[in-house]
Amino acid sequence: MAAQQDLRPRRVQALPGRTLGRGLHQHLEALGGDRSLGLSRQVRPGQRLPAREAHLATAGHREPPAPRVVTRWILTRPETLTQIEQLRLKAILANCPELDALTGHVRSFAQMLTERQGERLPQWLDAIRQDALPSLHTLAAGIDRDRDAVIAGLTLPWSSGVVEGHVNRIKMLKRQMFGRAGFALLRKRVLLAQ
Repeated sequence: MAAQQDLRPRRVQALPGRTLGRGLHQHLEALGGDRSLGLSRQVRPGQRLPAREAHLATAGHREPPAPRVVTRWILTRPETLTQIEQLRLKAILANCPELDALTGHVRSFAQMLTERQGERLPQWLDAIRQDALPSLHTLAAGIDRDRDAVIAGLTLPWSSGVVEGHVNRIKMLKRQMFGRAGFALLRKRVLLAQ
């Protein structure tokens, strides 16, 4: 078995002829004020920074989270998010009113779904139409086309999901038996293939 790799961070060594390094760090300390602004003025585009200066340039300036991460935060129950995730989501929603409205609609639909409150669907659709969110308007139009079925799905405890796999299995058996035997053999095969 090969020896395990040392996963500790290594100190970055300055390359020969490199203009950045300790001299730049001392120069920035002499400038005073915000080091990251001074550093960004000194570095040419495309030039790489040593680890210490790169850390100073990004200190206090976090990158925004990826859209996939924000989507996960919105779709997760708020009480299961960590405190840091809740604070970051709150900051994002404070800066984007459209995303804040979307979050409210998503969470109210999730509550309707989990608590079987299908009778609230018409009010939810009206609330969506009042916001300027074109993607949700498309969703509302699709739900309106089959409103009774959606309300039944959100209200009733029964589901046809259990039989979906059986229908596909029967269709597959029917395709396999096509032209080979009559209904009697197909019936036997369907009944015995469970």
